[in-house]
Amino acid sequence: QVQLAESGGGQVQAGGSLKLSCAFSGPSFISYGMSWFRQSPGKEREFVAGITWDGGRTYYADSVKGRFTISTDTATMTVTLQMDNLRPEETAVYYCAALYSKVVVNGVDEYDSWGQGTKVTVST
Repeated sequence: QVQLAESGGGQVQAGGSLKLSCAFSGPSFISYGMSWFRQSPGKEREFVAGITWDGGRTYYADSVKGRFTISTDTATMTVTLQMDNLRPEETAVYYCAALYSKVVVNGVDEYDSWGQGTKVTVST
């Protein structure tokens, strides 16, 4: 059984930064592609960034390129999302997701496991 636990959410002013963490628990973590999604009230969950465990391949939504950085720490089985220059419209619940594949995809329905989410509030 795979379990994902997000942390690091909070409130920040526009232009500020937050670092989110996703702790992976379960077997065969290297067999999974890892991604971050977010969901704002009234909107569908959307892909933010993805990564393979070796850190060699990363993927970003166009809206966050240059501002967000996804990374992995295999020693702690943790995926991190560093978010810089945050915008108010990026207020959302951020979710960590795992796909039993070494290929990262951006489709919500493709993912096998989800964390409970961590709230991010970006104020004006």
